[in-house]
Amino acid sequence: MSHSHSHAPGQPHNHSHGPQPPQQQQATMVMRPPDPLMQAVIEESFRPVDLALGPPENATALCGKHKQEKCAVCGIDYRALNRLSRLLVANPNLRCPPPPQVVSQNLSQAINNTKEEGNTLFKGGMHVQAIQRYTMAASIAAQRPPWEAQQLMREELSMILSNRSAAFFEAGDYISALVDAETVIQLKRPWSKGHFRKARALMKLERYQEAKDAIQLGLSFEPTNPEMTQMLADIESHLGAPTPSPSENSLEKASPQPIPVS
Repeated sequence: MSHSHSHAPGQPHNHSHGPQPPQQQQATMVMRPPDPLMQAVIEESFRPVDLALGPPENATALCGKHKQEKCAVCGIDYRALNRLSRLLVANPNLRCPPPPQVVSQNLSQAINNTKEEGNTLFKGGMHVQAIQRYTMAASIAAQRPPWEAQQLMREELSMILSNRSAAFFEAGDYISALVDAETVIQLKRPWSKGHFRKARALMKLERYQEAKDAIQLGLSFEPTNPEMTQMLADIESHLGAPTPSPSENSLEKASPQPIPVS
């Protein structure tokens, strides 16, 4: 309600009119006491941690005694936490992580373009250069912030590392081809391509029983795959199984060209 009045010169004006502004109303609110049961659970599970802060700007956590992100002696591993902290420090305008369905399109384009450059080099027989581009693509894919959907990064890395395994194979580096194939399987176990890459590398290393186990596992996910079926027959011939028919040539004879990358 409005009204008018006057004050004599020098007379103090020490009363208010109308409702208090929201800020004053909020200041008068009383905080609810914590739930006793929840408070007891927190206190029961609380364990003090000897923690040190590290760069940048004391934004990373380290073990207090050895000043390490990962310390076997202290039994701590702050690497994932510190990765998130560094991302937030590097992006001061990011007040909170966006929802997982938000994806960096620029990052996706950079990953795909670099992978395709590797594919072009691979098809041109430039396998060492292709390995370099696949390595760069994998490094970019691993930079996705932790709040983006992890399945997307797993899909990207499994495809890139499968292609790099093929490039290592064609370059004659069968150990590296095997390592990449194993990583692909860890990222995407039901994908038969990882098991196929692993078996090829093991064959070149003359580890035929392991190759057979790998290809049989791959066939359990894709029983009708002709390349893996042919490879199994070739492996069994090396293991002393019945000799395959003339039409069942070895993989190397049946596939004189490199196995295409994805």
